[in-house]
Amino acid sequence: MRSVYRSEKARRAVRSWCVDRIADRGAAHVRHEVVTSAGITSVLTSGPEPGDGEPSVVLLPGTNMNAALCLPLVELLARKGRVTVLDLPGQPGLSGGGRPRAGRMSWYGEWLGEALALTVPGPAVVVGHSLGGAVALACDSPRIAGRVLLSSAGITRLRVSAPLMAATLPWLLRPTVARSTALLRRMAAPGQGNIPGHLGPWMELVARCCRTSLAPPPLSAGLLDQRRSVPTLVATGRFDSFLPPHALGPAARRRLGAEFRVIEGAGHLLPDEAPAEVSAVVEGFRAALGG
Repeated sequence: MRSVYRSEKARRAVRSWCVDRIADRGAAHVRHEVVTSAGITSVLTSGPEPGDGEPSVVLLPGTNMNAALCLPLVELLARKGRVTVLDLPGQPGLSGGGRPRAGRMSWYGEWLGEALALTVPGPAVVVGHSLGGAVALACDSPRIAGRVLLSSAGITRLRVSAPLMAATLPWLLRPTVARSTALLRRMAAPGQGNIPGHLGPWMELVARCCRTSLAPPPLSAGLLDQRRSVPTLVATGRFDSFLPPHALGPAARRRLGAEFRVIEGAGHLLPDEAPAEVSAVVEGFRAALGG
């Protein structure tokens, strides 16, 4: 196992940032921790208890993200029912920092099955963004009643353009808030100006304190074929630079048999750029399942 953090001091700095942001938000939520085979998992819950047989929502953030970063989306989702956010182990946040060097997606799949059994009383709609989407697909837990995959890894290979790479390297080598913001603008829809102000400082902290991970390759055809048994909706932003609609849409339909949506006016950062639109998509999907 290798830690996502460069040092113990770095781990404490990231943890402090996340704890402070959750506390400062002042929303009605509860955070606790459970122990899994992947170490400590941070669990944030909000919204009313689900009714008998009603699916709750479980949110899995993407690479370098966590519950502290997606609180606006959580608050919208919690208006309609229980929302549980799991910080992914091996990513910057409040869960354990260790991650395996090999077999990472099967490891994540086993972790999610354990975490669902420990934190969700009944069926769940698992909402995964980016890496979180691949983790949702890697898990075959019977508690998963449906999946909503937002700009999801694991379906087709991510595309990295030359301008995006040109913004990534300075952010990694000499991180500043300005360079972090420049990278985020490459990931978001052009000219929208809707990148939350906290993301630039957060990404600067991540570059200083963490060993960022690459997106996983597409999951195997056999595994994705097995996931057809559970209803799945895949969505991406109109301007997603990693997973544009013309690439992700056909792959989602062909490999998963999934419904596909395009969210207008957004790029890759769907939970941050378009929380209201994402909340509406998730709620519509959940209602169709009987929630």
